[in-house]
Amino acid sequence: MSKRLFAEFFGTFWLVFGGCGSAVLAAAFPQLGIGFLGVALAFGLTVVTMAYAVGHISGGHFNPAITVGLFAGGRFAAKDVIPYVIAQVIGGIAAAAVLYLIASGKAGFDATGGGFASNGYGEHSPGGYSLQSAIVIELVLTAFFLIVIHGVTDKRAPAGFAPLAIGLTLTLIHLISIPVTNTSVNPARSTAVAIFQGTWALQQLWVFWLVPLVGGVIGGLIYRCLLEDKK
Repeated sequence: MSKRLFAEFFGTFWLVFGGCGSAVLAAAFPQLGIGFLGVALAFGLTVVTMAYAVGHISGGHFNPAITVGLFAGGRFAAKDVIPYVIAQVIGGIAAAAVLYLIASGKAGFDATGGGFASNGYGEHSPGGYSLQSAIVIELVLTAFFLIVIHGVTDKRAPAGFAPLAIGLTLTLIHLISIPVTNTSVNPARSTAVAIFQGTWALQQLWVFWLVPLVGGVIGGLIYRCLLEDKK
């Protein structure tokens, strides 16, 4: 179990450091040209690389919504849910701390004023989208994320392609929802950077725990009840 938890810690660390790091360190400089597309690809690439690296150890969740969704889908033991979630949150916070240390080396850096890649709605949405929009998009995208994850890891699916499919799905999710919420679908990712933003991100954090977890359960149940081969 300890190796599985370390795998989840390092996987979530890499996801937050790579994904949020691309937003904080690179996307802030237009001349580098990564923009929303670059950030979306960064999140997808973190999942692909760590799923291949440690997915065979822990299953490669790196996200409390995935862990809860896999439990709802009958793919994960209830007794392991809380330890996985704790390891994921700690890994995300550790990555955000390292990212903060790096970013603070630039004159004028302000995690509170700049947002530090935090998720938000209303005036803190990149595109000014409402709470209702944030709830709907996070719910739908997390549910579909879990449907994809269940599908590509099904015993009937082609072997060896699951990490690539999951990473591409996360890239697509970011391309759709960065303008709405800055894309969460992952409570550990949201918590990690919200701590260092320190104000509005913490106040709005409840949305990015509640909605992805509910979306994960919905996605897991849809696959389990409607799509899975019961034989």
